[in-house]
Amino acid sequence: MKILVVRFRRVGDAVLSMSLVHSLARSFPAPQGEIHFVINRAIAPLFEGHPDIGRVIPFSEEDCHGLRYVRKVWSLCRAERYDAIIDMRSTLKTSLFALFSPGTRYRIGRRKPYTLGLHNYRIPLDKKEDRLVSNLGLLAPLEKEGHIVRDLNFPLHITPAEREAYAAYLRRSGLDLARPVVLCAVTTRIPGKAWRADRMAAVLGRFTETHPDAQLVFNYSGAAEAADARALHALMGHDHHVLIDIEARDLRQLCCLCLFSTLYFGNEGGVRHIAQSLDTPSLAIYPPYVDMRVWLPGSSPDHCGLTGATMDDISVEQVSNALEASYARAMARRQRV
Repeated sequence: MKILVVRFRRVGDAVLSMSLVHSLARSFPAPQGEIHFVINRAIAPLFEGHPDIGRVIPFSEEDCHGLRYVRKVWSLCRAERYDAIIDMRSTLKTSLFALFSPGTRYRIGRRKPYTLGLHNYRIPLDKKEDRLVSNLGLLAPLEKEGHIVRDLNFPLHITPAEREAYAAYLRRSGLDLARPVVLCAVTTRIPGKAWRADRMAAVLGRFTETHPDAQLVFNYSGAAEAADARALHALMGHDHHVLIDIEARDLRQLCCLCLFSTLYFGNEGGVRHIAQSLDTPSLAIYPPYVDMRVWLPGSSPDHCGLTGATMDDISVEQVSNALEASYARAMARRQRV
């Protein structure tokens, strides 16, 4: 079975799609099975070298428009002759993969009006369902090929050499790897998605007073997020527990940072999904328009969330209590390991 998985969009969606890829790799192990993964070029490095993926196929911003996109999809489908195509988004654009592969036995996508006649297996999407569970629902047609493994894990892969190189950077930057590290997502790429900075500063101030041994690393990307993170640090009186200058310069370094963290805490987003994929405990704050039932996948006490009717409904006391409980569980787990 040569299988193409099409998963354009952003980091969080792509990371969660690894449960489908991982399940396919277990159901059709190499060399009998080969999985190709179409993804946006900006996040493709996150999946390079992954043992479950035979080939990562990146599409740049320029590749995703006009005739250039049509030609690239056509060339890929003609060259590879896939046995199965799983179109996870099933948009008008991604449906071209099925259109150009009429001989593919399994053209699997979502049930949408415009996919009729393009996908020969159209799976409805329950928008209130755990996203991992709904992703794995796309495997149902392949049961005709034999036993299908459905694995809710969505592991990412980092090499020992990458991990050690980043550890050396952390040590040079003043981080003590023998002490606990809390990775804090204090800002967001999307304006209005972040919890109030004054409340975040109050929670983190309480936390560092109670846990003086903990080291806080703020996650941020780009100039705007860096400015937000530094402004929050100033609100905290430049608390010395925050190592504000430690950075992850790319997604693979961000994975390494998660691996060295005792707990992820802060605003919901793709980084939280990365933390869970690497088995780093997490506590995330969800804005009301992000359904926690969908975007906090799996059922585990190691991964918790908070939400409210509005962001202002989420109080400092509520978050502080949840952070204390999550940190206690994470520290107990760290001591066991």
